[in-house]
Amino acid sequence: MPSAGSLGANTHASAPLAVRMRPRTIDELVGQQQLRAAGSPLRRLIEGDQSMSLLLWGPPGTGKTTIAAIVSQQTRRRFVEVSAVAAGVKEVRAAIDGARAELARGGQETVLFVDEVHRFTKAQQDALLPGVENRWVTLIAATTENPFFSVISPLLSRSLLLRLQSLTDEDVAEVIDQALVDERGLAGSTVLEDDARDHLVRLAGGDARRALTYLEAAAGAASSNGVATIDLATAETAVDQAAVRYDRQGDQHYDVISAFIKSIRGSDPDAALHYLARMIEAGEDPRFIARRLVVHASEDVGLADPTALQAAVAAAQAVQLIGMPEARINLAQATIHLAVAPKSNAVITAIDAALSDVRAGKIGQVPSHLRDAHYGGATDLGHGKGYAYPHDKPFGVAEQQYLPDVLADASYYRPTSLGAEAGVKERWERVRRIVRGG
Repeated sequence: MPSAGSLGANTHASAPLAVRMRPRTIDELVGQQQLRAAGSPLRRLIEGDQSMSLLLWGPPGTGKTTIAAIVSQQTRRRFVEVSAVAAGVKEVRAAIDGARAELARGGQETVLFVDEVHRFTKAQQDALLPGVENRWVTLIAATTENPFFSVISPLLSRSLLLRLQSLTDEDVAEVIDQALVDERGLAGSTVLEDDARDHLVRLAGGDARRALTYLEAAAGAASSNGVATIDLATAETAVDQAAVRYDRQGDQHYDVISAFIKSIRGSDPDAALHYLARMIEAGEDPRFIARRLVVHASEDVGLADPTALQAAVAAAQAVQLIGMPEARINLAQATIHLAVAPKSNAVITAIDAALSDVRAGKIGQVPSHLRDAHYGGATDLGHGKGYAYPHDKPFGVAEQQYLPDVLADASYYRPTSLGAEAGVKERWERVRRIVRGG
């Protein structure tokens, strides 16, 4: 069911620190200078009290829910939240009908906040359109995924898209320092040593909510020990492990695997291992990583190092045979092998060029001397006549036409002079001259 209220107002003292410290005005918002600047669309919306729907796109902990609450509070609108995880079309329509009825009786306008809007189906997103088009609600939809892929075009075109950036370490440190002294936070009851602060900032990874969660855990640990100071050891004990920001269904999935492959292609094993570690730590399916390595072995290494494909396939088999966490070693070996290998894209270039000609209609008839001559009547049709058996020729290579007439001069495979492909290139050039009579 939709929940109505004023998010962040009269927050109970027992609420999590991240909730208690939620900014109440746009000026309290940390980071996102591009959104807080004078004359910015967000500031005009809040200070001008305009009806305008927003689509907030950014990583977790950057202020999406906070901005929705600020719009609601500073424009004195009702705040209604719909869960994209639990709500269906019925709940969406109920929220919009309630906002419409409130307007009809002269009541407040409504801010309808939909978190994780990318989880809504097309039908659920369609149900939002009447409320947006008729301005029965000020829709604020938040997403961590690229909205151009996850949000329907009609909703996207009717909303102002605001891109939120990850907070800098300085931003996160400011959030922590404010929570230490603010009356809503720790109110000066706890001292945080510098190295402990640096540790929390690093683990937060640009996520303000995570930073405050870690700070609260560390403060609780210090209190349990009967001290008012959070030192590095206390912070490390309270926070076991940094949660890697990575959504296997979202942008980070595609961005990290893209960076992984591009680092291998760029021959930087250190960078490739970094992205491999991020995927492993985030719980990415190791079979997915292995499949990408197998593809990359032929796409970007090819015959410059013929053993690269063997290494990638072996790693994929190891993943199937032994599983994680041990298979991380096999994936790392294959990653390093491919990263340091000489590179050639001649294989993918060759097959794509051949496919392009076939799709363009350059097919032609199979030369008669290459056609199947093993069935009755084939000889009468001239099939196989004039075929030169290569093993009867010097060097095992015969001069004859293999391609259809329309492609007689085609040259798809163009080997490079890199790595082992240099030897392939030298041999292919000699063989090609014999085969094609050059």
